[in-house]
Amino acid sequence: MTTQVIILNGGSSAGKSGIVRCLQTVLPDPWLAFGIDSLVDALPPKLRGPDGGIEFATDGGVHVGPAFRALEAAWMEGVAATVRAGARVVVDDVFLGGTASQERWRKALGGLAVLWVGVRCEPAVAAGREIARGDRTEGMAAAQADLVHAGVRYDLEVDTTRAESLECARTIAAHIG
Repeated sequence: MTTQVIILNGGSSAGKSGIVRCLQTVLPDPWLAFGIDSLVDALPPKLRGPDGGIEFATDGGVHVGPAFRALEAAWMEGVAATVRAGARVVVDDVFLGGTASQERWRKALGGLAVLWVGVRCEPAVAAGREIARGDRTEGMAAAQADLVHAGVRYDLEVDTTRAESLECARTIAAHIG
């Protein structure tokens, strides 16, 4: 079956967004890009805090509540509906719940051909990128570097510690059926 969805999972500042942009350039067909950051940006302000939404702690931790999970489930179903309507999609996500996060996607994407890609980056390198970006809570990259991969099964893994986004995108593109 032809790959319909590419799910990229990796910690903050691992390089997922750069890979997504490169994939859209190197893949011969058009692919839409959806990312967890866009979902977070779309949340109403009242869900950016401890009241059931998503909270970014000063130590780099991220806590999510039931209101966020409900909207995340709707978003995932929306992405799946877009694919079922004929679009090919690449998703940039951060599996804070490891296996449970992957299972939520598996449920939403049931029956679709998915390529699961782990995007790894050494914690110190990701932390350096985080500081350079200036738009993330310090400590988030290091805290998520290994956590997001716990128990997750991949078809392919790339490591952006020393590989550029374009090289990683070409590796992923070579696995698209």
